[in-house]
Amino acid sequence: MKRGLIAWDRTELPPSVFETRLNGARQALGDLPALLVYTDMWRSNQARFLTNFMPYWNRSLVVVPRDGAPVLLCGLSPRVYPWIKSVTVFEDVRPAGKLVAALLQLCSERAWTKLGVLDLPRLPNEIQVPLELHDVSINIVDSTELTMRRRAVQLARQILSTELATGDRELPGRLELAFRRAGAEDLILRIDKGSVAVAMEYRGHWVKIARPRTSETAMRDRFNAALASGEGLIENLSGPYPYEMGPGEIFALHVSGDHGLLYGDTCWQGAPL
Repeated sequence: MKRGLIAWDRTELPPSVFETRLNGARQALGDLPALLVYTDMWRSNQARFLTNFMPYWNRSLVVVPRDGAPVLLCGLSPRVYPWIKSVTVFEDVRPAGKLVAALLQLCSERAWTKLGVLDLPRLPNEIQVPLELHDVSINIVDSTELTMRRRAVQLARQILSTELATGDRELPGRLELAFRRAGAEDLILRIDKGSVAVAMEYRGHWVKIARPRTSETAMRDRFNAALASGEGLIENLSGPYPYEMGPGEIFALHVSGDHGLLYGDTCWQGAPL
């Protein structure tokens, strides 16, 4: 469950960005009447990219009709629907304690007998429905996505550099405080004697960095060599999940060194963002 504030700054991320993305998803449907997107707290990238929906917990289904506004079938309590509408593009939020039943009800209302599904092979088994389902792919990286990820990783680098320079005293608490004050909705820290690794979610955009406490120059050289050769530990940040093993358009690369040292950064097109 997330502990940070989820808010929507419309000057930072205008509603027009999501309308453009939704229109792109509609064009990918062809003759299919609607697109189905599964989302939960962990598998959040796709729904967030299209609608700015980032659940604190539970599961939901995003339905994007080819002709019409998106609908959220929500596993969360109705008491949070006003908040959901304030931080997403949704106007139509429907209770869905039973996701499949709610989806079938919507399809019946609109006489849909088939659906497009984003990333159909990884749709959870319990969401399978007696309809004709077609796998649909869309690109979830655009110029705004890159801008937001770049903003997030620059923020993470600055905070980590400042706090490491301050010393070891109460480092975990100081990092937590600095990242939360900067707007991190979620934060994972790994701190040991040699390095500090950070995974941070900013406005729904996950980035990862790691820095050694000593010998940063040598580790940066090792990182650059791995970036050029394709070696090192690579994690996809731009797939359905915030990060998973394997290459991706936006990815995190980590290299290890002597004495438990670790150096890593968030990258795009073969270079740090």
